[in-house]
Amino acid sequence: MKRRVGILISGRGSNMMALIEAARAPHYPAHIALVISNRSDAPGLALARAAHVAALVIDHRDFATREAFDHAVEAALEREGVELVCHAGFMRIQSDAFATRWLGRQLNIHPSLLPSFPGLNPHKQALEAGVCISGCTVHFVTPAVDCGPIVAQAAVPVVPGDTPGSLAARILKVEHRLYPFALKLAASGQVRMEEKGVSLMASFNQSDCLFSPNPSTA
Repeated sequence: MKRRVGILISGRGSNMMALIEAARAPHYPAHIALVISNRSDAPGLALARAAHVAALVIDHRDFATREAFDHAVEAALEREGVELVCHAGFMRIQSDAFATRWLGRQLNIHPSLLPSFPGLNPHKQALEAGVCISGCTVHFVTPAVDCGPIVAQAAVPVVPGDTPGSLAARILKVEHRLYPFALKLAASGQVRMEEKGVSLMASFNQSDCLFSPNPSTA
């Protein structure tokens, strides 16, 4: 049985679409059941509907508290029988109670190699720090923002002349590959959140690493 997945968005929905496209495969272990946006003008809503995925708006501005907004989101997820939640550019911090109730059942993707450069403007943070390698991270969501156990990471080089925009574009291409892979691991039960981190049910080849600069060309 495919696990039913809800996706939370606030904007363009490019990672949302990567997940929707991956889930079209017959043997992919997840079905995208619902997309929720906290913004009525999010371009991702139209993309989801065009892909024949149910999409609705729950505007956070209609609620007096964070907890009330989260309750409405949770009610919508439960109506659709959602088992796993993926944040895809969802620009809202959840209440501790919501994040705790969904521990081990929510994933987020962040455009840096966590724990480096959490929070806002990670590409700018990376360039200001002078790193040679950046990338993206899929992690389980916890009450502490961008601090949950790491499921998967992908690295990209930082090149001379990079701007936050050019680095973001390079990382985004990799995000679209990493997120469907990480959801596949979670939905199939190959990875799960435990008290001290993440448990992988299978071994993976870790030998194909990125070097920057590449020593083989020196």
